[in-house]
Amino acid sequence: MNTRFEKSAHSSDEWYTPKEVLEALGKFDLDPCAPIRPLWPTAEVMYDRNMDGLSRKWEGRVWLNPPYSRPLIELFVRKLAEHGNGIALLFNRCDSKMFQDVIFDKADGMKFLRHRIRFYRPDGTRGDSPGCGSILIAFGKENAEVLKNCAIEGKYVQIN
Repeated sequence: MNTRFEKSAHSSDEWYTPKEVLEALGKFDLDPCAPIRPLWPTAEVMYDRNMDGLSRKWEGRVWLNPPYSRPLIELFVRKLAEHGNGIALLFNRCDSKMFQDVIFDKADGMKFLRHRIRFYRPDGTRGDSPGCGSILIAFGKENAEVLKNCAIEGKYVQIN
């Protein structure tokens, strides 16, 4: 049994969100964790790791597929929670400290995805099915409505 979930011998923070997920959620103003060489745009403004999205000002509706390494994932999720307007794509780890201390207190809605997302590698090939399912987290009432009504299969749960 794979208990390492998202980590592997060739672990990387460079995994790209499938285009169909982004299209189902609508337009975003900012992606503070964009790939260095994106396969497609994720937002109007895209900061890659060389631009340090954590230290920059966030404006508008944010798309967040953060680096899953620690402590970066917690730092980015906390910043989105404080910003209050956006959607995060995370592994479904509802028992984690980040979910218990940040997400459940600050998020407005969640969508537990029915199928595991096969993310893209930087070379454009699809990765294998990850060892853990994904969840979309909405910050802001409008983003919660988007999750509730989007065509992505899964179970929507309103939080606040």
